[in-house]
Amino acid sequence: MQNHCVVLDCLSGISDFQALFRFPRDPDRSQKWVEQCQRDDLKEKSAEQLYKYYRLCGKHFEASAFDSDSPGSVLKADAVPSVFGGPGQPQSGQVKHGKETTKDSETERRGRKRMKKAPAEPITETVQNVPEEDEEKKYLKTLLEVLLLLGEQSIPPFAPCNGKDDGLKSCNFQALLEYRLNCGDEVLKNKFDSSRQNCFSNELDMLITVCEQYVRSKVIEGVKENGFFSLLTSEPVKISGEWCLPVFLRYVDQLKSHQEKFAGFLTFEGDENDLAEKLLSEMTDRWGLDMSQCRAQAHACSGTHSRKIKAFASKLVEKYPKALLTFRSTNPLTLALANSMGVSGVQLVLSTFKQIELFFSQSPLLQVEFEHAISIFYPDKEDKAEELKKICRTGWTRRNDGFEVALDVIEALLLCVDSVHDNEDMRWNDQVTHSALEISKALTDFEFIMALIVLKNLMVLIQAFGKNLQGKAVDIHSATASLTAVLHSLKEMSDNIDVYHDFFYDEAVNLAAAMEIPVKVPRFFSRKRQGEQGSTQEDDYYKEHVTVPAVKHVIGEMNDLFSQDHIKVLGCMCLIPDIIEGKKSTQPDEESIQVFSDDIPNAGSLSAELHCWWVKWSKKGKGETFPSSLHDTLQLADVKFFPNVMTALRLLSILPTLALEDSSDVAFKRYRMYIENMPDNVKSKSLALFNINYDVGFDLDSMVELYQKTYPERQEVS
Repeated sequence: MQNHCVVLDCLSGISDFQALFRFPRDPDRSQKWVEQCQRDDLKEKSAEQLYKYYRLCGKHFEASAFDSDSPGSVLKADAVPSVFGGPGQPQSGQVKHGKETTKDSETERRGRKRMKKAPAEPITETVQNVPEEDEEKKYLKTLLEVLLLLGEQSIPPFAPCNGKDDGLKSCNFQALLEYRLNCGDEVLKNKFDSSRQNCFSNELDMLITVCEQYVRSKVIEGVKENGFFSLLTSEPVKISGEWCLPVFLRYVDQLKSHQEKFAGFLTFEGDENDLAEKLLSEMTDRWGLDMSQCRAQAHACSGTHSRKIKAFASKLVEKYPKALLTFRSTNPLTLALANSMGVSGVQLVLSTFKQIELFFSQSPLLQVEFEHAISIFYPDKEDKAEELKKICRTGWTRRNDGFEVALDVIEALLLCVDSVHDNEDMRWNDQVTHSALEISKALTDFEFIMALIVLKNLMVLIQAFGKNLQGKAVDIHSATASLTAVLHSLKEMSDNIDVYHDFFYDEAVNLAAAMEIPVKVPRFFSRKRQGEQGSTQEDDYYKEHVTVPAVKHVIGEMNDLFSQDHIKVLGCMCLIPDIIEGKKSTQPDEESIQVFSDDIPNAGSLSAELHCWWVKWSKKGKGETFPSSLHDTLQLADVKFFPNVMTALRLLSILPTLALEDSSDVAFKRYRMYIENMPDNVKSKSLALFNINYDVGFDLDSMVELYQKTYPERQEVS
């Protein structure tokens, strides 16, 4: 039996107490309730099943649906739900129990009373003559409840307890079941007595598989119900010895709110061309995604995985041309471009940044030591020193201007790590001093210095553009107009690469001299060139292996990520009322919206509709405020009268380039928490899925049905 409302996203029974009502036993009335709830999965269930196990809360009924003469919350015999608003919110106010009935409704009520029909029953009444569930279902529900509890609390069910490593007999799942058993759980007692040694252990893997299937089906169901979506991936992670690609899906739900859900992991092993086919097949055939509805894709992949993810992105565009390749907003653009470079010097900089971040997370005293070093290097510039200290108290290595900050503090940073490594006053443990030594080695490598300076000078051309992309709607709209200038600056640098490289190289040599770092090519390259005629000049090496490939890569990535169609989509930010009013223009940008011509409901009426939309928002009254974000614009009551505009806004909202405005990236945050905090030896693709999506609304009856359908042979054994 459910203890919450069946309506998707309704909070009743979870964080909002409301009276819950049984589905009617009458098949015709029951079917009407199901149709109103818009839950396709309930259509297959019988009226008896719905009556026994499913509930609908009172906020989905009009006040006239309640019998005012009956005590408490009692529905009339023919009541049908009709109120469906936002999450946890009735559309037409909180339910009132009949004191404000009209004359017609009063007459109708008295007529029904004379008919003496039994009212719908609230959940608080005792259930009469309901057949008992069979023992097997009760047993499976108990196991699922325990597993879901562990998953929600991010407790691995198979982690050894008390430092032991003797298999499932000492795992958390077993321990919690034994606790329930000791508390008198009769269902467990019967099963436990019949087969004590393998009663639970045989079930665990199958239960985890069923939970994974159920959660993913709920996520995919939500995507299918809402049509268009975008596909997002993050950096591959290693789980159980294999590389796995995390996949997220972004869409706009029926309440016009952004949703971003974690769909699970895909195995990321093998040849890049075969892998691309395999990934697509997995998502369509096994997951059930309709990729023809995918309107955008974005990936965050670095190092050796970059080629594989690019092959997958190309294959996706080849098969589904509308799946626009875009940038993902979770990282600054400058950092994303650097991460995707296959340049050894750049990867050295990025790996050192990660080491630095981990180093200062070990103790707050290390940050004090660093700030003291900053003061030493800026004795006559207190304002500059204080600004750098403030910046360095945050995740400065992940900032949009992180490469600039690194060059500002690099000498102070080297002084800090050298001091920690010397450890003259014995304040630091061996782990801290070893980390300090590794960072010191990297900072005093000329390849690091040269790559950092190239990145700083190259990314400064992109910083403002990238910062605006992560800003407010008006900033994003202005960023689209500045892209041409950004690309022009990059091309100018490429056309005059010799001049720019000389400038970069001189800057690197001067900094190296100040830090007493020898100017030389990497050791691996020198050893490879031993015995060859002539010597390699350092500036030639770094031009060929750092400056030129870095500039070419950034230009190529910017052209791929910000294609003409992508810019047109971003140009649709002009539909936001506050931007319309700010532009003081009566000329709608129809060319941008035409990128959605195949998806909007009536392209023929687009011009007239846009003109009306512009007229509506072009003038602001005194004290009046207009929506300034995508989310607020979609929530406007009047937007339904502009179907083409509403569709364009929904399609724009799923674009991965745009940061989510309404904290809908909770799935990504939970994912990062799971990956960063869960020990490697207990990470699980399946468990991660329902840990991150623990709020999907688990229906134990449906899960038991799925289990019995997936493992019919187990039922025969039982």
